[in-house]
Amino acid sequence: MSNGRPAGDYYPNYLAEIGISAEQAQDLVNHAFDTIFFDPEENFCHRTEEDAWCMVDTGNVDARTEGMSYGMMMCVQMDRKDIFDKLWTFSDRYMRLKEGPNAGYFAWSVQLDGKHNAEGPAPDGEEYFAMALFMAAARWGDGEGLYNYTAQAREILRHAVHQHEMIPGGQPMWEPENGYVRFVPGMKISDPSYHLPHFYDLFAQKADEEDRNFWKWAAEQSRKYLIRSADPETGLSPEYADYNGKAVLLFGKPWVYYSDAYRVAENIALDHVWFGPHPEEDDVTTRLQDFFAKQNLQDLRAYELDGTPQTEPAMHPTAILAVLGAASISSKSVHRTRFLKLFVQTPLRKGVRRYYDNCLYFFCLLMLTGNYRIYL
Repeated sequence: MSNGRPAGDYYPNYLAEIGISAEQAQDLVNHAFDTIFFDPEENFCHRTEEDAWCMVDTGNVDARTEGMSYGMMMCVQMDRKDIFDKLWTFSDRYMRLKEGPNAGYFAWSVQLDGKHNAEGPAPDGEEYFAMALFMAAARWGDGEGLYNYTAQAREILRHAVHQHEMIPGGQPMWEPENGYVRFVPGMKISDPSYHLPHFYDLFAQKADEEDRNFWKWAAEQSRKYLIRSADPETGLSPEYADYNGKAVLLFGKPWVYYSDAYRVAENIALDHVWFGPHPEEDDVTTRLQDFFAKQNLQDLRAYELDGTPQTEPAMHPTAILAVLGAASISSKSVHRTRFLKLFVQTPLRKGVRRYYDNCLYFFCLLMLTGNYRIYL
């Protein structure tokens, strides 16, 4: 297992390929961060209490562990401990489950005042919480109690792997038999966009010592799964899939390449930035760019994995364009430069659905400008 980029190593500004200087790149990052957290009209960070803020899913008007942990990762990358601690305080105060089979996990959706919409977790939140906390410890040092970031991250991962051993009736977030992250703890299916091998390689250095080999194995397994679940021609990945990588339809949605699935390209790109090329994994982003180069990018849709467009419009078109830009990091497509230019020409989304699009946009912007870094 690689340890990622050594201290002081250079994280490239990939936008330099299209003439964006380091100064211009940093201006783009600062503007996007300020918009997300502070813009009077377009921010989606809610001040529930003076010491407890939450990220708002503007399309559903709730706070989700996905968004809370995303916001924390944004803050640790931008060196904003003040906001990070407010988000983490909200997460602990209002989302951490105290009893029942999910004790130790976090409720995946709560109202903006903290009242629960759900009593179960979503693993994509837990894995981002843990990674953001480990990086917070590296950037700012551990404090006491809730702000002992390292201890908190290890506890989250301990539950994720050993819930069935720790809590009566509990279910783990990672499948013991194959190392795959589950869609939810009680379902033996996965979500390709939850697979973050670049996080697991770092967990293998920072988690409880007895679990480090598990995380190393999980990283290897996830890289294989990302390849297996992507279509061999189009590079499109399903939102939800069984352990063989075949699409599973949930929630009455008949379409396959849809919102969750967009994150796969973003995740592969960040794995490339942090841990270098993985040729078969990187080939997924090449096929994806080649596929979308043939599509009408002004009329993005839901798609079958073979590329057949469906009548359903894409709910998050800005997110698709953002991850196609990030895909240029690992892609060998002849269309790489086109998608870099398109990324820079794409503004942050405004309006009701801006939350998910702009979260993905910001993470893609961080990695494209050399600002999404390992702190460990």
